[in-house]
Amino acid sequence: MRGQLGDKPPRWTELIPLPEQISLYYDSIRFKTCHAGRRSGKTERFKRKVVTEAMKVPGMYFAAAPVWSQAKALFWRDLKAMSPPWFLAGRPSESELMIPYKNGSEIYVLGLDKPERVEGIPWRGGGVDEIANCKADIWDAHLRPLFSTRGMEDSWCWLFGVPEGINHFYDLVERGNSAEHPDWRSYHWLSSDILSPKEIEDAKRSMDPKFYRQEYEGSFETISGRVYSDYTDANHTDRVIQKGKDIIWTHDFNFTPLSSAILQVDEVKGPDEVDKIYMVDEIVLESAVAQNTAAEFVERFKDYKSSMVYIYGDAQGHHGEKHGFQSDYLQIEKILKQNGFRVNVKATRNYRPIKTSQSSLRAKVLNASGERSFFVNAAKCKYGDKGLKLTQLKKGSSFQEEDSKYQHITTAMRYFTDVAYPLAGRTSAVEAAW
Repeated sequence: MRGQLGDKPPRWTELIPLPEQISLYYDSIRFKTCHAGRRSGKTERFKRKVVTEAMKVPGMYFAAAPVWSQAKALFWRDLKAMSPPWFLAGRPSESELMIPYKNGSEIYVLGLDKPERVEGIPWRGGGVDEIANCKADIWDAHLRPLFSTRGMEDSWCWLFGVPEGINHFYDLVERGNSAEHPDWRSYHWLSSDILSPKEIEDAKRSMDPKFYRQEYEGSFETISGRVYSDYTDANHTDRVIQKGKDIIWTHDFNFTPLSSAILQVDEVKGPDEVDKIYMVDEIVLESAVAQNTAAEFVERFKDYKSSMVYIYGDAQGHHGEKHGFQSDYLQIEKILKQNGFRVNVKATRNYRPIKTSQSSLRAKVLNASGERSFFVNAAKCKYGDKGLKLTQLKKGSSFQEEDSKYQHITTAMRYFTDVAYPLAGRTSAVEAAW
């Protein structure tokens, strides 16, 4: 495997840099973009670069990310560890996130949610991770002027991260690929060039094809049109609800019609298989509240009280609990228990990013390994089938959905997959703000 020595688990101390990584590190070009896959070393290369340059050339340096908390998590601990104690001019400032060197250099860790944090300072060098999640004008309006200080024409900046569709990061990468911008160069490599085949296969099984290409191949994917474009008749099943098997009931409380999906899961134990989810029924009620949908469930599934009922859904359903009121989930739980059902509420209490929630469901519809593991009984679940076939993205958005009577049932589905089958390591501070 390229980039790895022997058969040991991949660790940065044991990796041989790829030619593209060596070029990124040593190239004298001032402005560089890197759209490599996740966990493939781009952030690590920058950390080493900024520490080395700060030790060689006195000046002000920064390591930035879209928001302060994200920047601290990405850089602070490692930059302190990489800075030789004998070269420090004092203790790193935990309040300012600044590391002082004896030659007069200072390295700052910054969040770009407030661009004024970087303005007005003659930076010698720096870099921005997850640049695709920054404001669209962050480079031209706020960062580029910082590198125009007279006498510092060799100041430099790296802009790197994973793509987020065709946006400003794509435009910056295109500058690096164009002869019209001689001060720019773009770099790219795949996560599979670095990570083990097992890691790559695990990622493919947890992600849909487009999301995998974006995350692990650094590809600029256009996500438009149908949200669940890989859903076809191959995802249909004639499976009906089975007695004695756990029931998963997942909800969307925010809109009318009040929509919920009834699921059952065939769990697998082997590492080379994926759980299979079956949508066996649905409850879709017009002008209804939680008590109505609970009463419908009790009547419809009165013969399935031997099954454990696990309830999933959106955080909205917990509203009122902190103030002594009965939330939607508490009302449903109470009614089901009064009628002899065993209930376990597993609905999230945190508002989750729409984008990653959609991707978790898309990965079950079809993953990057070509496996389908979400199946719908189209005869019994007409809203669920049409929702997966018809739900559209709003024009110009990469995650906001067009509202329709079929869209809410797919929202209920992804609330379950997002909790039960989350995308590993993919919720950033910026996504959480959506």
